Amino acid sequence: MEVLAIVPARGGSKGLPNKNILPLLGHPLIAYSIHAAQQSSLVSRVLVSTDSPVIAEVSKKYGANVPFIRPAEFAADLSRDLEVFQHALHWLDKNEGYKPDLVIQLRPTSPVRPKGLLDDAITRLNKSDADSLRIVTASPITPYKMWFVDNETSIMRPVLSVDGVAEPFNEPRQSLPKTYWQIGTLDVIRPQIILNKNSMSGRRILPYIVGNELAVDIDDLQSFKKAEEVINSGEYVRFE
Repeated sequence: MEVLAIVPARGGSKGLPNKNILPLLGHPLIAYSIHAAQQSSLVSRVLVSTDSPVIAEVSKKYGANVPFIRPAEFAADLSRDLEVFQHALHWLDKNEGYKPDLVIQLRPTSPVRPKGLLDDAITRLNKSDADSLRIVTASPITPYKMWFVDNETSIMRPVLSVDGVAEPFNEPRQSLPKTYWQIGTLDVIRPQIILNKNSMSGRRILPYIVGNELAVDIDDLQSFKKAEEVINSGEYVRFE
């Protein structure tokens, strides 16, 4: 089985400039996603898709494959994961004849990953008939108590409803359906879903449920500190 891990790393972060290569416990942030893929016994290839020559050089230093510089049209503020992954898969097929059986997305801004997570996630999807697998954690706040506000009338309406329950927003939290929040730790996807269905997930999505401690998304300097604390607290992918 050919498993391709793709680390998408845009160079134009505005909230925290150069965040993908800022140091986390002595190594660039992006290195943790590269290292996680390298530690997997099932990942065949680790590729970084970036528009930044600086990120490309750092990624190569840590052993990632960077066969192209991502075109600027796929590296804008509102660029979607789908077009980034379609570009990478089309490029590899056209230039190398390379067609993986599974694709993993490893976002560099989610560096906290337990050891063995990738292999377990790959195996779970491979044994199923699902289109993809996505990491989720229990929602810290129930969406059944969330609202939309109409811009014209300023009247609220609930985000979600529950069959047979007139006012779920007035019910005890414990009696409401359990919900899960997707985090950026990893996704495993069948390439044909990306290429043929124009989707990063498909319709049949397998959940991989993890604890809230993995929900670390690097967006500011404070989140770097949180990531350091979590990585140092247990059996997580790190540089020994």
